[in-house]
Amino acid sequence: MSVPQVTLEEEEKERGRNVFVGEPPSLNSNDEPQPGQLGLNLGPPVNTPETSPSPSGLLSLPWEMVARIASHLPAQCVINVLPQVCRALGEVGEDTSAWQLRAHRLTGPKSSFPVGPRDHFDWSTACLEMEQLIEHWAGQEEWAARQRAVQEQDEVMEDEIEEVEADEEGEQAAGEVNRAEHEDAREPDGPQALQDHIEEPPARHGEEEGDNNAALIIRDEGRENGMAGVDEDEENYQDHPEGIGGDGREDNGNLDEMMDEGADEGVGTDSPPTQTPSPPPALEHITLPSGHIADVNSVLLVGGDGSVCASGSRDRNVNLWDLRKGPRGVLLRTLGGRGLFSTHRGWVWCLAASGPLLASGSFDSTVRLWDLEAGGAERGLIRGRAAVLCLSCQADTLLAGSHDQKVSIYDTRAAEPLVKSLRLHGDAVLCLASDEQYILSGSKDNTVAVFDRRAGKLLQKVQLKSYLLSMSYSGQEVWAGDNHGLVHTFSMNEGSFRSIAQFNVGHSSLVTGVHHSSGTLYTCSSDRTIKVHLPCAPPKTLCTLHHQAGVNGLSVEAGVLAIASGDMNVEVWRPRQ
Repeated sequence: MSVPQVTLEEEEKERGRNVFVGEPPSLNSNDEPQPGQLGLNLGPPVNTPETSPSPSGLLSLPWEMVARIASHLPAQCVINVLPQVCRALGEVGEDTSAWQLRAHRLTGPKSSFPVGPRDHFDWSTACLEMEQLIEHWAGQEEWAARQRAVQEQDEVMEDEIEEVEADEEGEQAAGEVNRAEHEDAREPDGPQALQDHIEEPPARHGEEEGDNNAALIIRDEGRENGMAGVDEDEENYQDHPEGIGGDGREDNGNLDEMMDEGADEGVGTDSPPTQTPSPPPALEHITLPSGHIADVNSVLLVGGDGSVCASGSRDRNVNLWDLRKGPRGVLLRTLGGRGLFSTHRGWVWCLAASGPLLASGSFDSTVRLWDLEAGGAERGLIRGRAAVLCLSCQADTLLAGSHDQKVSIYDTRAAEPLVKSLRLHGDAVLCLASDEQYILSGSKDNTVAVFDRRAGKLLQKVQLKSYLLSMSYSGQEVWAGDNHGLVHTFSMNEGSFRSIAQFNVGHSSLVTGVHHSSGTLYTCSSDRTIKVHLPCAPPKTLCTLHHQAGVNGLSVEAGVLAIASGDMNVEVWRPRQ
């Protein structure tokens, strides 16, 4: 049977007839697409019914895929940006399960988060705070260590330069002595010259011996005090007998060798560094100008944006600082009333604030009130019967814990401010935290007490093996630091207060300050360290800062950290402008 032959012209006619009658042509892989096959309308327009536009872009994808893409965006973008794009994308930020997955990705698979109750927990805020904390603090410790190493290297270089200059001065002085001796030897002999020749040498010999002994004593003292700051080769160079009054050429040779070694180590040279310097961290570290003459015991950031700082010291003063002015902040004023040479008559031990009200507690058994809106003018005075060790402020209610085992409740608006005095402990009250319903207090008697303000009675009392020095109450969680360097966690849920766990976060002494929020945890200690953690169980430490003195307290507001230092300073870490 013969196969029918089809010419090219007939094939083209057949294709045109198919397109004309609207039949869908078949497209082989080797055929080039024709205009009709690409969907181009070459004929007259035809009226078609209007249809609603189909979703495009992200909205055309399955919802699970949209949520997966959003999980890789910063939390700030999901919370603040996506809702402004459209309502559908704004619903991504309302997915609680997505925030839970994000939180556990941040804290790690082996951590439990949150530590307290999960009911009514603000997952989105917690994730936002954790991401900002990681961004600000993850590289801060490494950068601080590099800065510290550079500073130590600069100090060593300065010591080396001073020692080299001292050696050169000694060589020059020795040369002048030798020239003077040669000139004296050339003078004509006479009775007076002979007398000088007999009398002067013993005196010179004594002076040289005294100089040598003095140099030996200074060198030994330098070694004992650890201030030489030179390596073994340079010490051998200093102790070499030709180093003073010897052959100048040999000394110059040793000096050249030292300079060559310094050049090899990159010391004193103008050559560019081999490694590209890393960019500065996200936080700026400043030390406020000298304003106290004794240890700073307490520090508090006020104003809502971390722009104003109050500091209380053992010099009996409270200082107000403006952190926005100047590169290191500016001292606004030292608070004081009429007839006072200082803010208090005893050590200022604690600070608290609510709105424009600032309260300072002192060892002089008083609490003084200050109006921040009036530039720190005195607003009132509360007299107690014992040293005030801790304060907590809620609206117009002020709580004070004192050395006489009491928690006192004051109304700051009343002429007679004392409302009630509670004896909840058997020893000094060291820390306080409160909200609208509960008062939590820690005492040196190793107990934590919970007082129900609405019911007017003691709700619960928990016995510990140590006593708490610092406490932070946020949401349904309480974090506190004790005298053994441990951090304790408690839950507060529907009137039930219970201990959850205690963690060793690396402090070796008193935990003097704690700040906790849903996504942040800061601790400081008298062991001279400040630590920044994610508040999971166990806490995930992001950064450890080493200080030159004990740290007596801390305050955190709007991403700004301030610490009270035992070296009479207030130090601040704040986001770079």
